[in-house]
Amino acid sequence: MTLSPALSITRDLLRCPSVTPADAGALGVLEQRLKEAGFATHRLVFKEEGTPDIDNLFAKIGEGRPHLVFAGHTDVVPSGNPERWRFDPFSGEIADGKIFGRGASDMKGGIAAFAAAAIDYVKEHGAPNGAISFLITGDEEGPAVNGTVKMLDWAKANGEIFDHCIVGEPTNVEELGDTIKIGRRGSLNGRLVVRGKQGHSAHPHRAENPTPTVARIVTALSTHVFDEGTEHFDRSNLEVTSIDIGNQAANVIPGEARARFNIRFNNVWTLETLQAEIRRVIETAAAGAKVEVEFLPCNSLPFLTAPGDFSALVAGAIEQVTGRRPGLSTSGGTSDARFITRDCPVLEFGLLNESIHAVDEHARLEDVDGLTAIYKRIIETYFAR
Repeated sequence: MTLSPALSITRDLLRCPSVTPADAGALGVLEQRLKEAGFATHRLVFKEEGTPDIDNLFAKIGEGRPHLVFAGHTDVVPSGNPERWRFDPFSGEIADGKIFGRGASDMKGGIAAFAAAAIDYVKEHGAPNGAISFLITGDEEGPAVNGTVKMLDWAKANGEIFDHCIVGEPTNVEELGDTIKIGRRGSLNGRLVVRGKQGHSAHPHRAENPTPTVARIVTALSTHVFDEGTEHFDRSNLEVTSIDIGNQAANVIPGEARARFNIRFNNVWTLETLQAEIRRVIETAAAGAKVEVEFLPCNSLPFLTAPGDFSALVAGAIEQVTGRRPGLSTSGGTSDARFITRDCPVLEFGLLNESIHAVDEHARLEDVDGLTAIYKRIIETYFAR
């Protein structure tokens, strides 16, 4: 079977078992293709104590402005038990009009599509009147410490100014071209401990049971309406993810109870105001009981790229290729776009998200090629303005 350039790159990337933090040759696959097309490339290894070293790639062709950057990650989540997969999760097998493998949609197929699109554009038109670059990390699925943030710092220190960015995350729900992400909610994790007094269940007056208190707090947090959402964001939503009393005996009143929670929050809140509101809800429900609350470090803040000329350009290219006008969304989890928004307007658009992080992750062959056509149309329109 003869594969298109985008599918060929996708298959080569899928054959690299680049589970975070391992690169396993994935960046080399991409770097070689871009070098052959005339891109200048830089391999950037960043380090920080307590986190794994991460290999990253910056590639660029052209000079000056406008400067369009494509961003993404070649690292993937673990495959789980490979025996549950139809094919080896790192084989890049093709069957039934699909290419299978961990990262096919999230997001090696997207990276392959924008690489193939840029290479084809340069082959046809030469270097752009401006610059095209690639910001590719191996740390998106992990701590996100030694990847995109440090690459942005490196780029700024080296005089790079980005005008617009597209992140190739899988955004579509049903069909290629149905969704562009124009922002994301933030994500904050917290945990709490209710302190009681251990004792015999037959003598409750000598003990202080933390269980009813943690139950009230969990109920209060789970039912609290933090806001009503905004024009572009759903309402903020808190989920209790763990309740742990750790009591092995039926006749012992426990001495403490613990709970963990995660809230996905919109831009109504800052970290400070959100934490204060959560503490208020907890203190009210605790009704004087001893509760300790801790918020984990957070680098996932909400962001919004307001609809405008750039989103209209991307939506127009999608409609020209697919005949489908995409909706604008801020749903889903977090992505590295939350870091890039500090330097330039950023949108996310890629493949379908139906199989990401699942057994038998795959991408439709026609979608990889369709996405390549969309990206090329975006590049053509962007530099023709």
